[in-house]
Amino acid sequence: MDLQLRNKIIIVTGGAKGIGEGIVRVLAAEGAIPVIIGRSETDNLRLVEELKAEGKEAFQVPCELNIPAESEKAVKMVTEKYGRIDGVVNNAGHNDGVGLENGSYEKFIESLHKNVVHYYLMVHYALPELIKSKGSIVNISSKTAETGQGNTSGYAAANGGRNALTREWAVELLKYEIRVNAIVVAESWTPQYSNWIKTLPNPEEKLKEITSRIPLGNRMTTIEEIGNTTAFLLSEKSSHTTGQLIHVDGGYVHLDRALANA
Repeated sequence: MDLQLRNKIIIVTGGAKGIGEGIVRVLAAEGAIPVIIGRSETDNLRLVEELKAEGKEAFQVPCELNIPAESEKAVKMVTEKYGRIDGVVNNAGHNDGVGLENGSYEKFIESLHKNVVHYYLMVHYALPELIKSKGSIVNISSKTAETGQGNTSGYAAANGGRNALTREWAVELLKYEIRVNAIVVAESWTPQYSNWIKTLPNPEEKLKEITSRIPLGNRMTTIEEIGNTTAFLLSEKSSHTTGQLIHVDGGYVHLDRALANA
């Protein structure tokens, strides 16, 4: 299916690794021009050069998203280079384990800055261009907002915020015909996930236990699968879809847990 994304300028925060990389690769394959926004210029350039070697176009902007002014700077650089922005994918974040019992005010606020404040800022600064292009916004979210996880108050609260902002922006931006949707991720194999599982006792056994609870195929969601849904939501093929929280999770959140043992 041609998603008609050719030459569309799409910002992807945290686009150099993990889920963000999966999204960037799918967008580039569809002929879009993904713009990777991330703190590591080395990581950003690695992926940009790989895509260019494949005959695809991409751009990158080094940006520390925890610093509010950096979001404005990044959007300005993209606008100056391309003259427009057709979509924003808010993806960057980190499950940082800031809990209730072991946390603090300072750590909690820092977690919100890492995980939801830059979602607001990136769209806030990109909005004038999105209005011109009647663009689309996709927020990547996490099941932790709905299921809890334990010892991750900051990340869970931030993802609850991501979900709420998705619906709020969908309402506010109706007058501009800008669509806003979220993809809720449960278990997807990324470098960050790999690092986390290694911190647990018996990581291989824990991984088998987790995947056994994913109803569809007893496997993790791939980053390409998340990228495919993101591309669809950015495209005109989803032209009447807005304000939706779409779970790309193999049924992990909503299907009966008894299925795992069926």
